Amino acid sequence: MNKKGVGYSTIFYGTGYGNGFPDESRAIAKIEESGIVKIYVEVSDVGSGGESVMWQIASQALNINKDLVKIINTSTNLMMDSGTAAASRQTYNTGNAVLSACKKLRYNINKVIDKNQKIETVLELKLLLQIMLEKNIAILEEGYFKANTSKINEDGQGNPYWPYTFCAQRVTVNVDTETGKIDILEIVAVNDGGKIINPTLAEGQVEGGCSMGIGYAIMEEVNLDKGKIKNSNFSNYIIPTSMDMPNIKTYFIEETESTGPYGAKGIGEPVMIPTAPAILNAIYDAINIRFYELPVTCEKVLLELKKKK
Repeated sequence: MNKKGVGYSTIFYGTGYGNGFPDESRAIAKIEESGIVKIYVEVSDVGSGGESVMWQIASQALNINKDLVKIINTSTNLMMDSGTAAASRQTYNTGNAVLSACKKLRYNINKVIDKNQKIETVLELKLLLQIMLEKNIAILEEGYFKANTSKINEDGQGNPYWPYTFCAQRVTVNVDTETGKIDILEIVAVNDGGKIINPTLAEGQVEGGCSMGIGYAIMEEVNLDKGKIKNSNFSNYIIPTSMDMPNIKTYFIEETESTGPYGAKGIGEPVMIPTAPAILNAIYDAINIRFYELPVTCEKVLLELKKKK
């Protein structure tokens, strides 16, 4: 017999390293002789789209054709440390450093042209560079940003992390009471990641996070024997594939983060957190059995159904 259930989960997530650890980012913006602006920034792009986001932030801050902006992030000899691609911090922290550097450079540019004039071509930028050099106007600027956190005081008040991202999910499941199989039918994911700089990348983050949450909830389990992993390959360590993915409806509540670059904040890791608890709540709604250990496999479902009888 198939039984359908619906479950909900809400979370908040403090982005960044947290109070007590220097959460710093740096960037350099420089007009090059070739007629482009290079942004030297140590943004580690491990699939999160950090490089694209920095490119967008820089282009907007400089008011320049995006084709004239190049992100340089491949050599530690050319850039300063901006920390890791972790804690969902790159868009907020490193984005703020890039924004700072580019605003300073645009301020210098405005000494030569109107502040509202957009730079469209390589030739324009080359001529601009020549004039700036003749007038001894800086063609290189550095940006720096450090997250503003604070310790929790005796009353429990403080900002150990900043900013916070908020997510809520509704998951619909189908539980086959004869086989114990759990099918995820639909996920509705609502996220407050501040103003979304790149909607396509952000939606991809949500979908990827949901996939990880599904694996965590009903599939992925590490089997150890005397400290050795027994299921160390994809034939016996099961992860979701495209065939396991449900229909995902993604929504963004774009509440502006006043301290973020163009109102943005991190949206990487938080999106995966509500999926598993929402799935467990949906399973409970379907068969009235509460599970407290993950993953909830077919065998565990059948065992608990048998106990219930």
